[in-house]
Amino acid sequence: MGDIAYPVGTIVAILVIWEIACRQFDIPAYLLPPPSSVLATIVARYDLLAMHTLVTTGEILVGFLLSIVVGVVLALLITSFRPVERAIYPLLVISQAVPKVAIAPLFIVWLGFGWEPKVLVAVLIAFFPIVVDLVAGIRSVPSSMRKLALSMGANAYVTLYKFLIPHALPHLFAGLKVGVTLAVSGAIIGEFVGADRGLGYLLLFANGQMDTNLLFAAIVVLSVIGVVLFYLLLLIEAWLLPWHQTQQSPEN
Repeated sequence: MGDIAYPVGTIVAILVIWEIACRQFDIPAYLLPPPSSVLATIVARYDLLAMHTLVTTGEILVGFLLSIVVGVVLALLITSFRPVERAIYPLLVISQAVPKVAIAPLFIVWLGFGWEPKVLVAVLIAFFPIVVDLVAGIRSVPSSMRKLALSMGANAYVTLYKFLIPHALPHLFAGLKVGVTLAVSGAIIGEFVGADRGLGYLLLFANGQMDTNLLFAAIVVLSVIGVVLFYLLLLIEAWLLPWHQTQQSPEN
């Protein structure tokens, strides 16, 4: 219970200070609206926010799921074949050095203004930590475990499925938790470049209208999406890995 109380208490304290400061110092609403005004905007414009939220959430989920597939496949290839690692790994690093905002317009040219460019940007941003962490997890398997699998007559596929992947799951979830937050950013970047719906589009629209309340409302919704997805992964991790030390309380 304390794990929830501390962050909730901190957020409440920040909101109270924010509200008091806005009213005490008469900060103009177009510069910094008080939390109560942002909440009123969320309630009043619920339908608008819900419509754009559904679009962005769909792009995030599709992009994140595809990034898992791409990340896992690449990690398995890298750890299984040395020539593949030498050929692909440097390209993966280069792909992360290129700003996604710079190449997103190309995706619009190639794929149009539909959902595909947004999903592709989300995949390109989110898959990298999944690859890196899963590769690290597979390579951290003790040699004694590999020898045990070999002594039991396990072939490469059985060794991977029964020994390597289970051992690497904590590393994989570490990458997934980073990747899901990056997928949110990727979808928004794609919407910034070219979209007629979605929270990224709504942010640009509200900015053009100088509607700071709506800007903050969209940011709040985006934050909620990221937090919910992150904690869903935590729940899945706790369900699949109850034995891992990350799931044990400090008292244990």
